[in-house]
Amino acid sequence: MTGQIARVIVADDQAVVREGIVMLLGLLPGIQVVGSARDGEEAFALVAELAPDVVLMDLRMPRCDGVEATRRIRREHPATQVVVLTTYADDDSLFPALRAGARGYLTKDADGDEISRAIRDVVAGRAGLSPVVQQRLLEQVTAQTEPATPRLPDGLTAREGEVLTLIAEGLGNADIARSLQISTATVKTHINNLFAKAGLHDRAQAVRYAYREGLAQPPRNRIT
Repeated sequence: MTGQIARVIVADDQAVVREGIVMLLGLLPGIQVVGSARDGEEAFALVAELAPDVVLMDLRMPRCDGVEATRRIRREHPATQVVVLTTYADDDSLFPALRAGARGYLTKDADGDEISRAIRDVVAGRAGLSPVVQQRLLEQVTAQTEPATPRLPDGLTAREGEVLTLIAEGLGNADIARSLQISTATVKTHINNLFAKAGLHDRAQAVRYAYREGLAQPPRNRIT
């Protein structure tokens, strides 16, 4: 993108976050913020009006969320690329966004260099993915080439099953994050998702659930 200015729209429903991202992008060379939107509806309207190179898109927004806005933008304005910038890196957020047409995906712990690199990459026709997302996609591809594994209960994903097993082993969120090489925010998202799916309210219930479903083995009683 040498010598080319990338024209960017920022879409995020939280004013403080949106304004902070706009301010950060204003400090980065080769990027010009041409507009900001409070939700997917505004983002779509601004793309139609301003024809930016990239939309930096949050996912969880009112009226029209980031996935639907991405789908509409890519269908109606294919010259505009979308880079998701969100708190969430779980499968239920990541894969719908990529299927909708997002070419980049970052979490909000990304720094200015990572955001700038992702914008440059998608403008150049490459994918702009964070290392965490690249790793998750690699795991998904690898899983598809391996023999099928039994379905997990209550619609849990493989990653949620891994998190549940580690909870049953007594690991805290920070230890789980280190073990799976993901962020603590992502661990919390997985825990919230699996608790909701399995109807769990606390970690003690989660441990009993893991034992009952065969996702972890209870410790053997010690003979005294």
